[in-house]
Amino acid sequence: MKNELIERLIDLAIAIQQIPAPTFHEAQRADFVRGRFVAEGLPVEVDELSNVYARVQGSGKGAPVVACAHLDTVFPQSVDLAAQREPERIHGPGLGDNALGVAGLFGLLWRLQADGVNLPGDLWLVANACEEGLGDLRGIRRVVERFRERPAAYLIVEGMALGQVYHRALGVRRQRISVHTSGGHSWIDYGQPSAIHELTAISGRITALELPRQPRTTLNIGVISGGSSVNTIAPEASLDLDLRSEDPATLEGLAGKVQAIVQAAEKPGVLCGLELIGQRPAGEIPADHPLVQKAVRVLRELDIEPRLNIGSTDANIPLSLGLPAVTIGLTTGGKAHTVHEFINLPPLRTGLEQLVRLTGMLWD
Repeated sequence: MKNELIERLIDLAIAIQQIPAPTFHEAQRADFVRGRFVAEGLPVEVDELSNVYARVQGSGKGAPVVACAHLDTVFPQSVDLAAQREPERIHGPGLGDNALGVAGLFGLLWRLQADGVNLPGDLWLVANACEEGLGDLRGIRRVVERFRERPAAYLIVEGMALGQVYHRALGVRRQRISVHTSGGHSWIDYGQPSAIHELTAISGRITALELPRQPRTTLNIGVISGGSSVNTIAPEASLDLDLRSEDPATLEGLAGKVQAIVQAAEKPGVLCGLELIGQRPAGEIPADHPLVQKAVRVLRELDIEPRLNIGSTDANIPLSLGLPAVTIGLTTGGKAHTVHEFINLPPLRTGLEQLVRLTGMLWD
């Protein structure tokens, strides 16, 4: 693979990364990607969620293939997105997750064009919105609603997961717990219930829950908010809770325990609420599924020992419906979802080669 193509891919990834794209606010990045697809001569559509669809026309002899990479990041508009390049590494918030994945769609296109490949079926390159956080996979849900069971495969592209083949979808339940009281003055009304005090007591009971190691099960309180001033008894407070398990029944049981804790916290003057704010369905295709085996074979051909894995990605939606889907990555890196995120450059050549080879095999 020519160095010029890899450098072109890196430059595009940085250009995409420099455009803020918090979940629900992907429009500016989507417009940039749309313009780049148009410049490549592809027919392009953008839906109301800011999903960008570009079609590489095939001969009509095969089913379509849908390759997706999510546009959004976990970072707010205020985060400094400056990228720093080193000889073998680039640092930049959201670069690996998932500006590089989006750029990888173009890398795939450029390789197909350079190699003069005639595809049996249409290849849809989709930069989708709302993968992160409370986006609740809205973007890929809309993509799957559009294509349904017609594609030969859904191929989800992430920037940093080279060597992984995600064919199992991790179930996720996200809940918002809220507490409301009458509030008051911290001195004059001392003794009246504080929403913050009550919420912290609830959170303590939740984090004290014993979770099984097998099946692996986790919980995380990611956001806490509430109160109005240091000398005010807080009239309201809330937290956002993320629950995950490899086993759907275990996840359901954990959600039930949380609900019981919240209900038990109610008392005169204290009103508690529990709201479902996100749900990522579980699902899988077996390890011996042809799509999984093709992904494994390609990695081994490239001298990478594949790791079959479970994760929470855009693949959750097609996998939950029994549709063929895997998530793969283009390189390695670290510190995702932090401002210290980085990608490693040397494996990128292999990662793109993997994507090109696997895509070509999906019509076999």
